[in-house]
Amino acid sequence: MSTTTVPNRRRRQFVLGALTVLLHVLVFEWLSGQLGRAPGHRGDAARPAAPVTAELVPVPEPAPAPLPPPAPPQPATEPPPPLPEIDPEPLPPPPETGAGADVAVAEGAPAPESADGAPAAAGDAAGQAGAPASATGVQSQQAAAASSPAAPAAAQAAPPAPEAAAPAARRYRIDLPPSADIVLDVARTDANGTKWNGDQLLSWRIAPTGYTIRVEAGIKIMFAHVNLLTLTSEGAVGDEGFVPTLMTEKRRGRAMTATHFNRKEGTLTFSASEAKVPLVPYAQDKASVPLQLAAIARGDPKQLSGTIDLLVGEDRGATVYSFTVAGQEEIDTKLGRIATWRLVRPPKPGSYHSRLELWLAPGYGWYPVQIRNTEANGAVTTQTASSIKIDNKNMEK
Repeated sequence: MSTTTVPNRRRRQFVLGALTVLLHVLVFEWLSGQLGRAPGHRGDAARPAAPVTAELVPVPEPAPAPLPPPAPPQPATEPPPPLPEIDPEPLPPPPETGAGADVAVAEGAPAPESADGAPAAAGDAAGQAGAPASATGVQSQQAAAASSPAAPAAAQAAPPAPEAAAPAARRYRIDLPPSADIVLDVARTDANGTKWNGDQLLSWRIAPTGYTIRVEAGIKIMFAHVNLLTLTSEGAVGDEGFVPTLMTEKRRGRAMTATHFNRKEGTLTFSASEAKVPLVPYAQDKASVPLQLAAIARGDPKQLSGTIDLLVGEDRGATVYSFTVAGQEEIDTKLGRIATWRLVRPPKPGSYHSRLELWLAPGYGWYPVQIRNTEANGAVTTQTASSIKIDNKNMEK
């Protein structure tokens, strides 16, 4: 390398460094002049700033939006559909009231025997263990109140009006149900959950000279049938429907009892007690009650309104049975699904504590196709028709 090359290279490096420094200085001066200036054309700094004017322009109010059309009125909530009508029109269910003891058809439902060999038929706990309201008349109730040492003097001077011993007078149009044999399957559940099965026969014959009714109830044990109860009722027929003169009751292991309807004397007497009860129109016995209700419904179904009160002779006294219509129902039976009207005799504190229900079938001549007795201890006996044989037609429906 020659000596002349080195000075030339150094000279070029010096010149480039000087130019670089000068360039940076110029850039810094230009940037310092631009800081704080509003953008614009050159020479704006020498010109006076032009005044800025602003004009408020009213903004037109937006036109109100059109209101939506009013919503159509909502239809009123429709009531639930009524029960299927049965000719005639369904009647509104009246309030439940009741008095009396159990119908023997419900009491005679099969049940196991007690330790002493006597059958514990359904309804006994409610109809016999309790204190049934005996219709012994106003005089006996007043005498009991007067003989009580706790009776106040005011009550003796003016005794309160006692409960009516007989239902208020109400006349019914009657159409007796044709003679028939009804077999009912019996299912009972005791208070402790034990289940029993049996059957019951409700048979009646009607003739111009009178009628006879027979009720037989029993249980099935293995391959044998044990009869627990036999009821019979006999009497005349007339404008009042069934007019009993004698009812007998025979339970397995017990003596037969008889209830006498003394039409000439106008009294009810009992072989099992000394009671004597005044006889009133439409009085029935335990065997005839379901069929008398069928006769009232057949006479005019509109009569199944309000409270149907019937004085019923039992084995030791008489009691008022009060039924109301609880509504219309369809029940399942071995005959198929049957439309019915359900009648209820609710419990009455101080008198009896069981609930009795009967289902009458308009399509089967208003015959009783189901009977249920619910005792105070929770035991339930249900009897449901499995066969209906009408005697005068000699056919099954």
